[in-house]
Amino acid sequence: MHHPFNILLLSMTVLAVIVFISLYYVDAGYGRFYNRKWGVPISNKLGWMLMEIPIFITMIVLWLVSDRVTDVVRIVFLVLFQIHYFQRSFIFPFRLRGKSSMAIVVVAMGITFNFLNATMQGGWIFHVSPEDYYTISWLWSPQFIIGTILFFTGMHINQKSDNIIRNLRKNGNGAYYFPKDGMFRYATSANYFGELVEWIGFAILTWSWAGVVFAVWTFANLAPRAAKIHVRYKRDFPEEMKNSKVKRIIPFVY
Repeated sequence: MHHPFNILLLSMTVLAVIVFISLYYVDAGYGRFYNRKWGVPISNKLGWMLMEIPIFITMIVLWLVSDRVTDVVRIVFLVLFQIHYFQRSFIFPFRLRGKSSMAIVVVAMGITFNFLNATMQGGWIFHVSPEDYYTISWLWSPQFIIGTILFFTGMHINQKSDNIIRNLRKNGNGAYYFPKDGMFRYATSANYFGELVEWIGFAILTWSWAGVVFAVWTFANLAPRAAKIHVRYKRDFPEEMKNSKVKRIIPFVY
């Protein structure tokens, strides 16, 4: 790989570790953890759109300005990646219920990360990886098949879990409820577990360090929040949590 790209991956990995530690002490300013100390708020719906649309667009641009526009395997990678971010950019925000807020500074940090992540994923796939790295036979290789199964399994868990949470909010109110169905039987942040599985799958199907760094970032960002949600559930739903062996984000593990 090109030397600057290695530096980017290493820097993002170090930053992920810093973020992971920091988020155990600082509440990320969106959703149930938003408070005024984060500054000017906007609606969660608008915040999610502003954060996610840039990565969707940047990936397309990185593809179009490359000399691999017609490469079948790389197009498959792009389509898989964009399926997730199309849902996140143009469907997920409009399905949110309640009137939660997101700090503008959090939106700005999200946009910055998503631009850097697009640079990692799109940079590797369309510009840095050796031209003959992804031959057509990649599409029936073990890593592609296993990774793709994990990717769509994670996506299904993530979206189904989001639907469970959404349907608990009757009449669109902003209250928080105790989810019990689906993977919530095993993890209080089953939606985050699904997203983690999804990006581990992407790392495997692309067999790339860029994908691994994104999976590490996903865990670093979501695991501390899942831990805090777990604590909140113990406080707000003591009866449901009293004898429960449900984990935070990874069923049976953590």
